[in-house]
Amino acid sequence: MATEQELSDFLQGIEKRAFKRTVYAVRDEDAALDIVQDAMIRLAQRYGDRPAAELPLLFQRILGNATMDWFRHQKVRNAVVRNFSDFEPAGGDENFDLLEHLSSQSPNGDAAEGADAGAARAQTLLLIEEEVARLPARQREAFLMRYWEEMDVAETAAAMGCSEGSVKTHCSRAVHALAKALQAKGISL
Repeated sequence: MATEQELSDFLQGIEKRAFKRTVYAVRDEDAALDIVQDAMIRLAQRYGDRPAAELPLLFQRILGNATMDWFRHQKVRNAVVRNFSDFEPAGGDENFDLLEHLSSQSPNGDAAEGADAGAARAQTLLLIEEEVARLPARQREAFLMRYWEEMDVAETAAAMGCSEGSVKTHCSRAVHALAKALQAKGISL
């Protein structure tokens, strides 16, 4: 059974990596902080009595589930028709008219080029995220821990509950699958 000090030390050690991984996934620092904090609370409340060796794998599972829950909530929330008030300026200008504001804006050449490049970059990131999401669960888990959380092979193996060789195999297969899928979509790495 993990002592309170072991649990506390574990949570302090995993905090920054978990936050970094979650920010990558949700692209919102505030939401990522909430997700990580919720996952830490769930671990402490529900699994604090487990042995310290089980904490890394349990936490990774809880964090993954919490992140997926956030995406589900966002999907439901965004399915609702957006109010025009969402587009109003923060000051609450009573004379603000969204349609008038949009029609009065004329894009200049530089802004259009910047928007094109930004849109292309966002589209590429979305394609990469989709391909990462399509990876088999173990490959995705190993890939994210190794390359996004920057965990070494031994840490990843311990968190996943498998051998270091398995981690290397999962990572290699994930990288090759991603490269092949992205090249098929015209993205060269």
